[in-house]
Amino acid sequence: MKGVLLVNLGSPDSTSTKDVRKYLDEFLMDERVIDAPYLLRVLLVRGIILNTRPKKSAKAYKKIWWDEGSPLIVLSERLLKKVRAKTELPVALAMRYGKPSIKTGLQELKDQGITDVLIVPLYPQHAMATTDTIMVLAEKLRKEFFSEMKFTHIPAFYHRQDYIKVLADSIQNHLKGKAWDKILFSYHGIPERHVRKSDITKSHCNPSDSENFACCKTKSPAHEFCYKHQCYETTKQVVEYLSLEPHQYFVSFQSRLAGDPWLQPYTDKMIEKYPNEGIKKLAVVTPAFVSDCLETLEEIAMEGKEEFLEAGGEEFHAIPCINDNDDWVDVLVNWIEE
Repeated sequence: MKGVLLVNLGSPDSTSTKDVRKYLDEFLMDERVIDAPYLLRVLLVRGIILNTRPKKSAKAYKKIWWDEGSPLIVLSERLLKKVRAKTELPVALAMRYGKPSIKTGLQELKDQGITDVLIVPLYPQHAMATTDTIMVLAEKLRKEFFSEMKFTHIPAFYHRQDYIKVLADSIQNHLKGKAWDKILFSYHGIPERHVRKSDITKSHCNPSDSENFACCKTKSPAHEFCYKHQCYETTKQVVEYLSLEPHQYFVSFQSRLAGDPWLQPYTDKMIEKYPNEGIKKLAVVTPAFVSDCLETLEEIAMEGKEEFLEAGGEEFHAIPCINDNDDWVDVLVNWIEE
């Protein structure tokens, strides 16, 4: 019997510093997020980061928290409800970090007699710290607790035309009637070394080439798992769909930790400099996410807007994620039914 498990990133249980620390510990101790040897990871995360970051992150979560709870969880639950209404297959929801866990989601399906599970990572692009870590943990859990189950999964859907149409239509609908000078496609950043580690050819990727990104344009088997290429490809296809001119859009990467180089150019740096270049009305879309979360609601819609206006900008449009958009629900259901 077949069933489906939708998997998103996750969220703290509350905005308390204690719950945020617990969530960050699970997230940052993942070897595919901070890919350092275990003892060094413990030193970095539990010896340094968790002594300061939870309090700061808790304040950020308080700024975006809804009455119903974490926006990402609430939006994922709304998506789940709509998907369930349009398919006869059992569908469960899980988070890679926090609750409900992947183990909980698989158990929910097992209790319904499911033995064949389609796992749907809710990330358009492939990355070590997203799609990869979901499937690795799911397989570990299968061997330990769900040996009777068989898993398949939907791979990165960054270039699928039905997804591109939903994303592009969402951007167009949000900006209808609004003035804008440029659309900034802001993707979540990752360390450059993650791109190199994901290169199955071990010779193609050059993640530090932030201006020409020649390797991203040159056809290669590496692109199947290259986050940077997939970000640019998503942008390329949306731009073609919307008939945008080169001067009307740009690609950047948000969120980073100090230390090793991360993918550039950085979103915050672009937002700060645009007003001095005559770009006074800016729209920002975040296509690395399908659900609004801390990185979109606080980092972009709040902090980004504040930075832009302080730098001399006049209008800032934070474009929502596709969330539980009905067209997105239909696309997901079609993939599931296939």
